[in-house]
Formats: sequence, structure tokens, C-alpha cells
Amino acid sequence: MTTIKTIGLLGGGVIGAGWAARAALTGHDAVICDLDPEAERKVGEVMANARRAYARMTLAPLTDIGTIRVVRSIEEAAACADFIQESLPENEEVKIPLLARADKVARPDVIIASSTSGLLPSRLQSGMVRPERFVVGHPFNPVYLMPLVEVCGGDKTSDATKQRAMEFYRAIGMHPLHVRKEIDGFIADRLMEALWREALWLIHDDVATAAEIDDAVRFGPGLRWAFMGTFLVYRIAGGEPGMRHFMAQFGPTLKWPWTKLMEVPDLDEELLEKIVAQSDAQAGTASIRELERKRDDCLVSIFQALRGHDFGAGATLKSFEERLFKFAGATAAPSAKPGEPLCLIRTRVDPAWVDYNGHMAESRYLQVFGDATDATMRHVGIDAAYLQAGMSYYTVETHIMHRREVHEGEPIHVTTQVLGADDKRMHLFHSLHKTADDSVLASAEQMFLHVNAKEGRACAARPDVLARIKELAGLHAALPRPEAAGRRIAMPNR
Repeated sequence: MTTIKTIGLLGGGVIGAGWAARAALTGHDAVICDLDPEAERKVGEVMANARRAYARMTLAPLTDIGTIRVVRSIEEAAACADFIQESLPENEEVKIPLLARADKVARPDVIIASSTSGLLPSRLQSGMVRPERFVVGHPFNPVYLMPLVEVCGGDKTSDATKQRAMEFYRAIGMHPLHVRKEIDGFIADRLMEALWREALWLIHDDVATAAEIDDAVRFGPGLRWAFMGTFLVYRIAGGEPGMRHFMAQFGPTLKWPWTKLMEVPDLDEELLEKIVAQSDAQAGTASIRELERKRDDCLVSIFQALRGHDFGAGATLKSFEERLFKFAGATAAPSAKPGEPLCLIRTRVDPAWVDYNGHMAESRYLQVFGDATDATMRHVGIDAAYLQAGMSYYTVETHIMHRREVHEGEPIHVTTQVLGADDKRMHLFHSLHKTADDSVLASAEQMFLHVNAKEGRACAARPDVLARIKELAGLHAALPRPEAAGRRIAMPNR
């Protein structure tokens, strides 16, 4: 299979822009076909939000950020693509001919996927010369964060296409769900539609407002749905006897007149105005970009919390990070250049790192230096397998010196010098620099002890890891010893 480097995106709206951001942040180039004269600005704003979210979500080293380019024709976006994702308006009369145009110019081995939220793939592939390479890859907003993508083939879609598409989606940090039977709306949208219909009736009948309905979900079942879904929650509700007991107890209630799911209120002007007014009141003065950032922050927090349990969306994030760490380890330079310290961390001061003084908070200095230590560990060959075996370096002493203030948005980088090493110890010195002028903002001196965590004792590092550390120490021995190395905190004598 051809290596996927360039993603052709047909449509640069909310979904297309989200695909562009996920593509770029996973090291792919995106070429977007969109006729909106504001497309570059809108996609750029989505990309900015995505970069902000990824910086908060994971400490794994991202691959080199890909490029995003906007073009004005389907053919230009499709001809250069290694994978094509269509996100055009939800209309067969629009999608079918434009997908056929992409099919004519795309290389024969290129998969063409559609982001449709409910149209049947057999219909969408009907105008294509090579329908076997077409598949639905239905994502959820924001595409750059939400891991679920529903994969569904049409009558003429090959099994190889579905498998290749799912493999690609996994590689960019998503959780592909194979919809085995072609059905309108697929799986997730049919479930959301059921909740949405009931919500419309609750507003129509003045039972609850839009804000109250959202509260019922986000303070109640939504918290459980985030990691367990529906059936695991109900299984637990059945107690020790499990799901059979739950169904025996609550199954009969399905016949009670609790729901209006089989009916839909007329979306007349009165109901529409009521919904719009309640939604406006709920949002208040927050702009769409502010709401997007709040949404992203909450999603990232859930992902990070679940990652620690290796469960649900957290397991997807953990798997994606392992890919990133593995890639970073495989592409790290084999050794440092003589006369130069390592420089493995380049970032900028995230708004969330800033305290009430407008400067980077004290704890964030340690975070950045910790990132530099982690990058150094990976550089010398300490990968996921090494850690899983119970081997690692533990920090036994840290001394941070603050020299200058660091402000929000400021580009920064860290250089690392190995001051010494033996079989069990490693002595590092990090310097945090302002990238604009290379001035030193802070430094951290650290001593590490190699341990076997499973046995709870210190031990020698693995020979290949130790060889690389000692190689670095030898190269760095020619560097001037940092002035702050070995400093201690003390009041001057009077």
C-alpha cells in the first residue's frame, strides 16, 4: 500500500477543517478544495484551536506538523492525494457527481472516503468508475479530537478498502467502528437522533428548556456515557445478577407511554424561535471560538482522566501516544553533534500555563523540563517496551533556577547537556531558552537513578541505553560546564 502523506479534502467547512487539522497534527499534508473566499482564515482558526488542544492533551512528541493548502477545484485536491476525504454538503445531488470527478483523477490505489452522517454509501459510489475504493468514514465534531469514525461500505466496496481505511484512521489516533450493515444514519447518529427527537418534544411541550435538557445529560447519564456507553451502565444497574435482572425489572417500562419517539413535532416558526432564543440565552456572550475552546478543554480533560485507566477514549489516546513515542524514538538522531547540547523540545507558552501575574506558572517550568527529560530518555532508547519491562530512570534531585519571566504565547526551546553518567546514575542540565533571541530564561539540574521498578531496587541500565548515554556524556564533556551547575540555595553571610 502506498504510504499516505497527502490527504485530499473535498470541502473545508466545519468537518473538512477538522480533518485538515487532524491530518496536519499527525504529520500529513492537507490539500482542501473549497470555494469560500474566507476558507483560509476559517481553516486557520480551527487549526489554531486544534494545536492548542493537542498541546494540552498529550506530552507525546507530535510528528512534524504537516502543511494545509486551499485549492479551488476537486481535481486539484484529488490528483495529488494519497487518501481522499469528502465533507461536502449532505446532499446526494452534490456529492455523487463531485465524488465521480475525484474518482476520475485520483490514482487507482487511493481510497475515497465520505464524511456523510447518514447517506448510503451504495448511492454515493454509484457514479464512480472504481466504486470498490469508496467507503464512508463518518467522524464527529471536533474531528481533530473526537476519536470515533464510523466506517461503512456500499454494495461495491471491497473488504480491502474498509480494512485499509480503518488502518489509516487508527494511525491518526482515531477509533474506527465498522458498521457491518449499510443503514441510513449508521449507528451513532441514529442514537443521537432518538435523544434529539425527544428533546424537541420536551421544548415543544414546555416541559424543559434547552439549557435544562443539556443539564439533564451533562450532569447525569452523559458522564457515564463518556466511558461506558449504554449497555455497560445498565448491566451494572442490574446488580450482581447482571443484565438479565435489569431487563426483567425495567424491560416492561418500554411499553409505558414515556416517550414520543415515534412522533416528531412540526418545526414551525414558533417552535424554531423558541429553540433559537433558548440556545442564545444558554450561550450568553461567548463567541463560537470561545465555546469551541471550552469544548476542547473539557474533552481533553476527560481523555486524560480516562487514559490513566486505559479505558474508553483514554485507551485510544494511550495507543496513539505509544505510536507517537515509537515514531519519535525511531527517528531520533543516533547521537548528538560534537560541541552542541541536545535540543529536543520546542514549543510555546500555552495560555493555560500563565498565572495571575501574566507569566508562566512555577509548576509549568518543571513540566517543560520534565518534557525535556522524557525526550532525552527516548533519545537514548528508553521506549514503551523498556518502561513496560519495569526499567526506568527515577528523578532523585532537581534544582531549578529562574532567570527571566516567560510570557503567554512566547516560543521557547530547551537544550540539554549530559554532565555525567555511570552504570546507575545520570546527571543532566537543562536550559530553557527564549527562541526569539536564544536568551536563557531558566535552568534545571537533575540527578537520576536507574531502577528496576518491579523489584523496587536500583540497577544498571541496559547496555545499549547506557552506551548511548555515555556517548552523549563524552560529546558534551567538551562543552563549557554551566555556571549554575552545582549551585545551592543559601543566604549571603553578613
